[in-house]
Amino acid sequence: MWRAAAGCAGHVADSLPRPGERVAVVGCGTSWFVAMSYAAAREQRGLGVTDAFAGSEFPAGREYDRVIAISRSGTTTEIIEVLSAVAGRPTTLITAVGDGPAAAAASEVVELSFADERSVVQTRFATSTLALLRADLGDDVDELARQAERALRESVDDLLDAEQVTFIGRGAAVGISCEAALKTREAAQFWAESYPAMDYRHGPIAIAQPGRLVWSFGETPDGLAAEVARTGARFVHHDLDPLAGLVVAQRFALALARERGLDPDRPRSLARSVILA
Repeated sequence: MWRAAAGCAGHVADSLPRPGERVAVVGCGTSWFVAMSYAAAREQRGLGVTDAFAGSEFPAGREYDRVIAISRSGTTTEIIEVLSAVAGRPTTLITAVGDGPAAAAASEVVELSFADERSVVQTRFATSTLALLRADLGDDVDELARQAERALRESVDDLLDAEQVTFIGRGAAVGISCEAALKTREAAQFWAESYPAMDYRHGPIAIAQPGRLVWSFGETPDGLAAEVARTGARFVHHDLDPLAGLVVAQRFALALARERGLDPDRPRSLARSVILA
């Protein structure tokens, strides 16, 4: 999926942000966390101001050169409302369904129909969208895919007796940590939190104790692993790009759900898309 998404990048480059453009990226739930990760990565590369918003919190009066909206289903009410509010400005929808109402409201559409999925819980569409966006930033997605293949072989069995997990990251990995926690809550109804790694010391570390996990994506701040060890909590880190590391967390959530007798594809109280009357 990631290699296919990267292969699309050259064909849709005119629909994606150009260097120097001031960009807003909007999404809901998982798509918001993808937006967060991309926004941080684009700014870190010096390509222009890039803000990420939950669809309901988008400041419609703020000026941007382009608004990127992410919606797997293309039917999410808040995303349609954002695109309608900025009608007349350059907008791009990234979706798995190119003929939905959100597509009708966008000036340009990037369709990743091959990455759609039956599960209510997003995994492959979200990560494929981020692979596409990172390819557009110039990242080597084939290397990311090789790391994902490694992630599929990482054992998670020895983590399943944990009673709680906190995911942390810096920069583009903050959005990844939020998404990992969401996957764990959605699929396994499990207590999972997420924080910027540097901010973790400012309060959240108080819940660390034996039987709990602190799971770090990407570069870990100096001394933090030792501080976590002193609490008795287990520090988890994989030598992988955070996007590939997310695959390990997805598999952790899946294994937890199965161990608890839950259906990870159809969690309680969730639907594929939130459509408001």
